[in-house]
Amino acid sequence: MSLFGHVFFSEVLKHSVFDAKGEVAGRFADVVVIRGEPLPKISFILIKRHGQLYQAPWDDVSIFSRRILSIQRAADSLEPYDRDDDLLLARDILDKQIVDVNGAKVVRVNDVRLEGHNGHAILSAVDVGIRGLLRRLGIERRTERVLTFFKFSLPWNLITWNYIQPLNPKLKTITLTIPRQMVAALHPADLAEIINQVSREEGATLFTDLDTKTAAETLSEVGPQRQAELIGGLDVERAADIIEEMPPDEASDVLGDLPTETAKDILERVEEDEAKDIQELLAYDEDTAGGLMTTAFIHYGPQTTVGEAIERFRTDAVAVESVYQIYLTRDDQELVGAVSLKELLLAQLSTTLGSIADLKPRTTSPETKQKAIAKLMAKYDLVALPIVDAARHLLGVVTIDDVITQFSASSGRRKRRGT
Repeated sequence: MSLFGHVFFSEVLKHSVFDAKGEVAGRFADVVVIRGEPLPKISFILIKRHGQLYQAPWDDVSIFSRRILSIQRAADSLEPYDRDDDLLLARDILDKQIVDVNGAKVVRVNDVRLEGHNGHAILSAVDVGIRGLLRRLGIERRTERVLTFFKFSLPWNLITWNYIQPLNPKLKTITLTIPRQMVAALHPADLAEIINQVSREEGATLFTDLDTKTAAETLSEVGPQRQAELIGGLDVERAADIIEEMPPDEASDVLGDLPTETAKDILERVEEDEAKDIQELLAYDEDTAGGLMTTAFIHYGPQTTVGEAIERFRTDAVAVESVYQIYLTRDDQELVGAVSLKELLLAQLSTTLGSIADLKPRTTSPETKQKAIAKLMAKYDLVALPIVDAARHLLGVVTIDDVITQFSASSGRRKRRGT
C-alpha cells in the first residue's frame, strides 16, 4: 500500500520524489482528483521536473508519506502532463472557500487530509483552521510545543469530505460547499451572508437551488445590488414566484432596483392583488414612510368582538409578516383606533374591539422622512406606526423591524424611486 494512515497535503507538497533507481525524479507539485467510493481519490501525482509537469499514475506510487515519496518507474519514462480540465488539489481546492454549516460562514481551505483506503489515497477532510495555516508555513509543531508550555493547545478545525460537494458542477474552478439540503436548512440571514461573501456566479448557483419560500426570505436579507443580480438572473416565472412570496414593501424594493422592463415583465406575472400593492409602494420615494411601509396589515370594524377577531386573526395573520396591532377602520378604510395583541388576549371574548382600543393612535403621513419616523417611534416607544393620508385612510404600517433593518444597513443602502 502506498499510503498508510493519513498525511496532510502541505506536508508533502514540493518534496523530492524518488524514482525506481533511487534518483530524484523531480518535485511533488500536485495531484489529479477524481470521484471515488466512498470519497474522492487521487488518480495521478504530478511531478515538476526541469520546469515541466509530468504525471505518474497512483498505481505506480510505491511510498507516499511525510518522509519519502517514491515511484516504481524511471524518471525519464514519465509522461508529460498537459491537460487543463482535471480537478487538481493544489490549484483548484487549496485556498478555495467552503461553507461551514456549523458556523454558517464562508471559510478557506488551508489544507487537505489524505488517507489510505483499499490501496488508494482518498481526500478525507479539509482543514479550515489555524493549524492548516501554520502547517503550510512549516511551524505547526513548533507553535504547538510553545503553546503547550503555556498550557494552551492548538484547536483542530476539520470538515470531513462527506459533507462537501462542488457548488458548481464544472470541477475545474470550483468553490466548495456543504450539500445543498444542509444549506437550505440554514437561517435566511446566514444564507444571505454566505451569498454576499462568495462570487456572483457561486451565489447565483446557491440561490437558484433554494425553494421559493427560502429564496424569498434570503433575498430580503442580501444587499441591494446582489438582490437585483439574483432576481434578474432568474427566468421571469421563477422570479415572479419569489416576489409573490415576499412582503409587498420588500418586493417593491427589489423591483425598484431592476431595469424598468425587467420589473414590468415580472410584475405582470405576479397575482393581481399582490401586484397592485407593490405598484402602490413603487410610487413612493425610498426615504419616506411610503417607501418603508407595508400594505399587509390586519384591520377589523370597531364592533367586531374579541372572540370574532381572534378567530379571524388565525387565518388573516398567516399572510402578514409582522403583526403588533389590529387596526380599527370604517368601511372606507378610515382609521379609528388600534388594539395591541396583549389587550386583545386579555379582554373578554364578548367585548367589542372599539371598547378596548386606543382611539387616538399615533400616525404619520406617507411623505414623512425615515429619520423623522425613527424619532417618532423612539419618542413614544412604538413598535408599529400607522401611515394615513389627509382623510385618515389607512395606507400601510411601518413596524420597528422595518426601522431597524433600514438603519442597520450600510451606507450603500439602495437608492431608487425618485433618486
